Amino acid sequence: MVKLAIDGGSPVRTKPFPEWPIYDQLEEKLLLEVLHSGKWGGATRSKLPEAERLFAELHDAKYAVTVVNGTVAIAIALQAAGVRAGDEVIVPPYTFFATAAAPFLFGAIPVFADVEEQTLLIDPDQVEALITPRTKAIVPVHIGGAPANMTRLKAIAEKHGLRIIEDSAQAAGARWNGTGVGAIGDLGTFSFQSSKNINSGEGGMILTNNEALADQAWSLVNAGRIRDGAWYQHEVIGWNLRMTEFQAALLIGQLSRLEQQMAVREKNARLLNELLQDVDGVSPLATDPQVTRHAYHLYIFKLHKDLADKLNKSDVCRMLNAEGIPVHEGYVALNQNRAISEEIRKRTGQARRDSCPVAERACEKEALWLPQNVLLGDEQDMHDIAQAIRKVVQSV
Repeated sequence: MVKLAIDGGSPVRTKPFPEWPIYDQLEEKLLLEVLHSGKWGGATRSKLPEAERLFAELHDAKYAVTVVNGTVAIAIALQAAGVRAGDEVIVPPYTFFATAAAPFLFGAIPVFADVEEQTLLIDPDQVEALITPRTKAIVPVHIGGAPANMTRLKAIAEKHGLRIIEDSAQAAGARWNGTGVGAIGDLGTFSFQSSKNINSGEGGMILTNNEALADQAWSLVNAGRIRDGAWYQHEVIGWNLRMTEFQAALLIGQLSRLEQQMAVREKNARLLNELLQDVDGVSPLATDPQVTRHAYHLYIFKLHKDLADKLNKSDVCRMLNAEGIPVHEGYVALNQNRAISEEIRKRTGQARRDSCPVAERACEKEALWLPQNVLLGDEQDMHDIAQAIRKVVQSV
């Protein structure tokens, strides 16, 4: 048996994977244009309208509103959709903290619906079972860049009179049945934090095809002003949550690279899927046939139950890291997060624990991640990943 690198053997690879972010003279030129214009903020708009237009067109949306980050994007979208303090918002537990924390900004309460075993995306059956008279919105998360089942979720929302806010933070460019994510529900939100496939350091975007919702979101982000109104005409309570011109310049530059990068990620993910078919004990996540474009912000694979019960997931990560593969453990299930549970108790007066066994097991034992920059490598990189996984699994 080949000796693992963590035990002193030779690692599968020592070559680094592609670095992130990727940029060149284009981003420098765009940033300098903003610098020399002297118009840097979000109120003196030059680059911002272009960034909004390009991003909306990419996702088949009519309207786009830039915001300071993806967390605020979710909170503002919920507000624009009519969610108020005390209302319930159904979210998955297998996601970043912000999805569940954002409703708290305006007093709404997250309720956790478990995820599907094969996709780790929110389970529509679990969503429908949790709907009460207090439920006002569903927030599906397109985790890792794979769209959730928007066909089922839209049918459920229409049946019960609910809004859908798509958390598309990891899914820029993804498509469900040919339509861009973020433009399928009532509103969609995106993040441009530095790890994301479209990166402006920080920043976010809200998309919609509903003009009234777009205007409401715009007002909330622009201190309660109304479009085409006077500067000191404040019609609603709002805040300054605008993106800057510098961030918009970076977005424009990064968007010019997205199509080529998406094609590379998709090609490498398909190859890695094929290579892992021959590795006993692991499987990539399933992809619904209605996913017509996967953004692959993450490549997620799972340890099979027998292997996961035998191995500690943290140990698997350390072994793969030693082989030169930057695998991550991923999330802690948010239904088990103490801060969120305590906040729900404080706001409702009740201690509540939503049972989400699929997400809990994925977080504790099964699901592992490769970041998106790894998928920007070449074919040999994918073979190295599969070889390292096979080496570690066969060592058990």
